Amino acid sequence: MSEILVLYYSHRGSVRALAQQIARGIESTDGATARLRTVPKVSPVCVASAPGIPADGAPYVEAADLDECVGLALGSPTRFGNMAAPMKYFWDSTAAQWSSATLAGKPACVFTSTASAHGGQESTLLSMMLPLLHHGMLVVGLPYSEAALSSTRSGGTPYGASHLAGAEGTQTLSEEERQLAFAQGRRLATIAMKLSA
Repeated sequence: MSEILVLYYSHRGSVRALAQQIARGIESTDGATARLRTVPKVSPVCVASAPGIPADGAPYVEAADLDECVGLALGSPTRFGNMAAPMKYFWDSTAAQWSSATLAGKPACVFTSTASAHGGQESTLLSMMLPLLHHGMLVVGLPYSEAALSSTRSGGTPYGASHLAGAEGTQTLSEEERQLAFAQGRRLATIAMKLSA
């Protein structure tokens, strides 16, 4: 089985819910399996560190995860129209993978969650594409052939799957959000399988 890395940071659980739905889409594709990973929080205290293993959820990402994947789905909540600091911190530490072209030529997609309808979903998705492009990855979006993209009243963009959590931070995805995240995972896996063949 070819593994596709689903790498996310989730503060309240919305991005994790999207990641799990993307993983389902990946695993609906023959020969593909999802490897869920996360990144630790960034501490404002310099001497603080996260435990080596998270208390719950996916394990922390390691360099081997980037080496071994045939594709990557990248997710983060929105922070003022940008990816969250823990995800940015992780990508800032990938110079060795950049210099060895570990990710070059592999397909990738991005996903996010916001508290408000105009909270920067698209700019966050674009911000997450930047390090992927620098790594030489092939960015895959969501085409309008996905009917839910035209009918959604919550999350979903051509740049990638998204979720509108609202001020209360609900983790429950709308039907359209579930459909689009699943479709994005399936599309990424289909392309990854063709490229790795």
